[in-house]
Amino acid sequence: MNYKNSTWFAPVTKFTENKFKQAKGSHGWDHTQRVVRLCSHIGAFEKADMDILLCAAYLHDIGRTVNNESVCHGKTGAEMAEPVICSLFSKQKKDNILHCIRSHRFRGNSTPCSNEAKVLFDADKIDAIGAVGIARAYLFAGEIGSMLHNPNHDISNARSYTVEDTGFLEYNVKLIKIKDRMLTVTGKELACDRHQFMEQFFKRFISEYEGKQ
Repeated sequence: MNYKNSTWFAPVTKFTENKFKQAKGSHGWDHTQRVVRLCSHIGAFEKADMDILLCAAYLHDIGRTVNNESVCHGKTGAEMAEPVICSLFSKQKKDNILHCIRSHRFRGNSTPCSNEAKVLFDADKIDAIGAVGIARAYLFAGEIGSMLHNPNHDISNARSYTVEDTGFLEYNVKLIKIKDRMLTVTGKELACDRHQFMEQFFKRFISEYEGKQ
């Protein structure tokens, strides 16, 4: 399927790319593009409706551009996306796209119910693990001014989105759980492979940090 010839592609991608011009790297336009590619791969195996899935993938993080951590970017993103897609899809497809956006968050309150929402959820989380996920964790830590590692701080009491939020903390608090949250068979396979790489990396990271290797 050449989805770039679809009627929704140009208006949706133009709107989304413009929104991300000032976004930080860890959740920027390149993250969206990687999620789209993962959705293309997973969705083909899971027999998803690609127009619904890929449109939602392009729009899934636009709520983050509001730069307000007190609001749910999934809910906000769906509100921002609705006027963009209202004339591009039938009501049934539009509702599914908005559901995908609302339900893609790891810590969200909305459960992915449609096949497309499950694929988007998995793809978004898979981009947070493995080699890319580790790089993103440290990129994010740099964005908030965190240390490389803080062995003297109790991980269980560290606060997210603060200077206490190191890459190692992100791994222990969130990333280590992702493989068990997958909703599709294909997503589970990809996540398990990336998880194994993370385990090896952080084991080596701590060993080197402590001067043992």
